[in-house]
Amino acid sequence: MAHPATGSGIKQPYHLVEPSGWPAVGAIAAFTLALGALSYMHPEMFGAGLEATLKSLGAWKLLPGFLLVGYTMAGWWTAVIAESHTPGLHSAVVRLGLRYGMFLFICSEVMFFVAFFWAYFHFALFPNETLGHVWPPKGVKTFDPWDLPFLNTLILLTSGATVTWAHHGIIEGNRRHLIYGLVLTVLLGLSFTSVQAYEYSHAAFGFKDGVYSSTFFMATGFHGFHVIVGTIFLSVCLGRALKGHFTAERHFGFEAA
Repeated sequence: MAHPATGSGIKQPYHLVEPSGWPAVGAIAAFTLALGALSYMHPEMFGAGLEATLKSLGAWKLLPGFLLVGYTMAGWWTAVIAESHTPGLHSAVVRLGLRYGMFLFICSEVMFFVAFFWAYFHFALFPNETLGHVWPPKGVKTFDPWDLPFLNTLILLTSGATVTWAHHGIIEGNRRHLIYGLVLTVLLGLSFTSVQAYEYSHAAFGFKDGVYSSTFFMATGFHGFHVIVGTIFLSVCLGRALKGHFTAERHFGFEAA
């Protein structure tokens, strides 16, 4: 049996969202970004007449897509945050559904990385004749795992500790610990991205230099992209924490981040 939400006038625990234009705007933003990426990586596919013009624009072709995606993120998140503060909308059942949705999303992310690691270990464990039956292939100078990769691993592990500190701050009603923990976590996320960018700039191989470099940049680059997204997500949570949005009972936005 559904019970009425106290003081909200809503007679059932489920949240039927109002019609929104954000999914359409998000689709247009994604298409614009994909079109910009294609014109940047393969300008020849748009014909000889446009190829020279597209090449002259360089990476600026990606800017409209990134701006639209950023606009969508800001607007859609603002709408969802407003919903969360409307009495009766984000009931216990709705919050449980959000948790299930986030869990399934993370499962899909896991499968992304399974594919990348599968590709790496396929060649690493069974290098064929095109690789000279050795891994890494001859002539490939790899990174020292105890240098920058080890430093970045320590940064990530430390960020896990600081974000857990922030979570305990929410649960215990200690707003100062929440804010301190989030500030440190965001700074560590920025540090990780900076170190990885420095590492990439000193790589002895490029993305197109063979199967080793392709699998390396695809896996570590996709992971680095996730760190950037997570840093943005936690930065939004930091802004919400400063405004006092989170309570010990209601802080799913932080948990999702």
